[in-house]
Amino acid sequence: MSIYHTTRRDLILGKRTHLVGILNLTPDSFSDGGDFVDLDAASLHFHSMLKAGAEIIDIGGESTRPGHVPISPTEEIARVIPFIQQVRPHTDVIISIDTSKAHVAEAALAAGADIVNDVWGAQRDPRMAEVMASGGACILMHNRSAEEAGIGDVMVAIQTFLQRSVELVKAAGVRDDAIILDPGIGFGKTYEENWTIMRRLPELIALGYPILLGASRKSMIAKLLNLKDPKARLNGTLATTALGIQSGVDFIRVHDVRENRECADVVDCCVRF
Repeated sequence: MSIYHTTRRDLILGKRTHLVGILNLTPDSFSDGGDFVDLDAASLHFHSMLKAGAEIIDIGGESTRPGHVPISPTEEIARVIPFIQQVRPHTDVIISIDTSKAHVAEAALAAGADIVNDVWGAQRDPRMAEVMASGGACILMHNRSAEEAGIGDVMVAIQTFLQRSVELVKAAGVRDDAIILDPGIGFGKTYEENWTIMRRLPELIALGYPILLGASRKSMIAKLLNLKDPKARLNGTLATTALGIQSGVDFIRVHDVRENRECADVVDCCVRF
């Protein structure tokens, strides 16, 4: 039986899809920017996602949407660390920190986070692999500049990038069973490439690591269904969740936990037996 290992607990793979609830402590994220900048509102949402079935809560302090304005590590730390310190004593849930800055990741791990989720796959900050090793678990996402989108076979680009990320973190000391890979839907991809990834997810499963799918409320759904409001994209998100599970994905990162939990339970009943 395979597992995903964190220092807090191991998660069994293959029996049930694991949901990662999104909590953006940002004023400018594409879907829920400004909704949870208040610590009390963020705490209520945090606990509501746990109750709805999230097994990991992914906390972010800097928007990664296209065209976002970068912030300093100091500002990012000021957004996320007080919240982690507030909730950690009251819950044993696995917490991941969504950051590409080693200094922020280090501070979050010290405050009680369990996983570092880097949208640049430990390839942007030269200290990130080392920090991931100190925390014990990581999520490595594929990313690239907008100028590279649409060039060549996107699946080859993702596989090559992620294999390099795995090499980096393993060389730093991350366990092989403590790595999750994320193809990076919406990051440095064209509309067509995002749907190519969805159709060809089994090629990523073949890399031998658990895959996290993050298509929740993304612009690919908005364009396909002509939906401007991100919060109106639930039905499209559920379809990607169902397809992801059928393709072998173990982790789904979502905004709407209850609805995706119900979707995942039904699909799991059909395909995980």
